[in-house]
Amino acid sequence: MKKIRLLTLFAVGLLMGSTVNAQIQKGNIMVGANLTNMSVTFQKESTAFSFNLSPKIGWFIKDGLAIGGYVEFGANTTKNKTTDTRASNTNYGVGAFARYFVEDKNVRKLEFSKRVRFFAEANAGFAGQNPASGASTNGFNVGIGPGISYFITPNVGLEGLLKYDLTVGGGNSTTANRLSLGVGFQIYLPSAKAKAIYREERSGK
Repeated sequence: MKKIRLLTLFAVGLLMGSTVNAQIQKGNIMVGANLTNMSVTFQKESTAFSFNLSPKIGWFIKDGLAIGGYVEFGANTTKNKTTDTRASNTNYGVGAFARYFVEDKNVRKLEFSKRVRFFAEANAGFAGQNPASGASTNGFNVGIGPGISYFITPNVGLEGLLKYDLTVGGGNSTTANRLSLGVGFQIYLPSAKAKAIYREERSGK
């Protein structure tokens, strides 16, 4: 019985190691979102809430390399209870991104689990940062950064992404720099499976 359990655990381990790599193969789809700057602050005189949400969808054009599109929306609101006033800062973004799961042997040695994969991501598009008061910038945006994905199941990965963004354009300030650490998830599906889910949702069954 003990040998059977050991063999089962070994098989599951091998399966997990292979399925993680299988999810980033050519033709698969990834869909999910990243969340940054999520916070709620309660003070005697004011309450503040802020968040940044960035949904994205990508297609693997080759093993380990996905390209796709994203949108981003963020808000920061503060309500002053004494003066009964509210201030709101907003930012937005839309564009294309590319994600590459690193295959370099030296980097792969740092992956502490078969469920872990390191990646690099870059994006380009349009973005804007518009505070209620102060400098605002709207224009061309580029970003790049490293990330790590931990596959809690063969098809779902929790991830962290450290990103540097630069926006150049018009407004009170011609440039805006931002460094953010985001957390989120991605679902990885073969394209045939994704199409089947879409058809099922359309049919209402």
